[in-house]
Amino acid sequence: MRFAVEPHVLIIWLLVVPVAVALIAAALVQGRRAGARRAFAEPELMERIAPGASSGRQRLKLALVLLAVLLLGLAAGRPQVGTKLGVVRREGVDLMIALDVSASMRARDLKPDRLEKARREAMSLIDLLDGDRVGIITFAGAAFVQCPLTLDYGAASMLLSAVESGTIPTPGTALGAAIRTAVRAMETQPDRAKVLVVLTDGEDHGSEALHAAREAAEAGVTIFTIGLGSTAGEPIPDESGAGGYKKDRAGQIVMTKLNESVLIDVAAATGGRYFRATDTERELSVIEEEISKMEQGELESRMYAYYEERFQFPLAAALAVLALEALLPDSVRRRRDRASGGGR
Repeated sequence: MRFAVEPHVLIIWLLVVPVAVALIAAALVQGRRAGARRAFAEPELMERIAPGASSGRQRLKLALVLLAVLLLGLAAGRPQVGTKLGVVRREGVDLMIALDVSASMRARDLKPDRLEKARREAMSLIDLLDGDRVGIITFAGAAFVQCPLTLDYGAASMLLSAVESGTIPTPGTALGAAIRTAVRAMETQPDRAKVLVVLTDGEDHGSEALHAAREAAEAGVTIFTIGLGSTAGEPIPDESGAGGYKKDRAGQIVMTKLNESVLIDVAAATGGRYFRATDTERELSVIEEEISKMEQGELESRMYAYYEERFQFPLAAALAVLALEALLPDSVRRRRDRASGGGR
């Protein structure tokens, strides 16, 4: 037999404290009763006035109360016996999040910039997941698996928080490479739905993103795209240390704007949807709802042992003892010696 409650907690809070309180209360009650009797009459006179009073019976009632307190403490400690084996199965989908870390994601048409907004959206999406495996891909001119598929959401979020612009030295934005990298990362598990969420401004420098999306559809991957930035255009901050904004060879400031058309086409090619990033992040709730409708596959199966609760027995015994104490009178009837009075 074992107790679900920690032993020191059981002893201190469920046994020592109640018993100590009961003893103190009993001592106070007994002291008050004795004081009241002495104030009323001498002990010999009290014996004549109340010949049925029984101090032994009162001690018995106190002992019953203490026994009931002990049994209640044992019941609160949740005694458990036996061991049974059970199986826990965890089901969900495989979800890759592709995060654009190219230089254009430093544009400040979203506060504080596009990349930080994308990172916050990715973390919020991870917080909405329940039982799904998640992985992180970062991409610029090339794509890299930042975090393989995992059920450890804390680790995924930690790796995501370390993502910065420039972590991938290859310049440009290869959306097609990100899609192909995600497909390869999920192709080992054919028995469950596969989802790719891409957070980007939609710029694509010759990576054939639409062709890659069609390949992803054939592999059973559904793509949701989230666009970041404005369609009006925004200059890209110069991070070389010179300050100002990036300029082309002609000395003109380079402008970057959200390319929604490519993101719409990529999502539609796989049966997914396109969303523009919003302050309320409502798009994430919609994506999570769509994911929850997809085919769930078994991600983890684990054996565990559990015990059967037996708190009912000391609880029932405590109630029975309390009932007995309540029914037990404080005094006993003494039969008079009928012979001493010469009969009737």
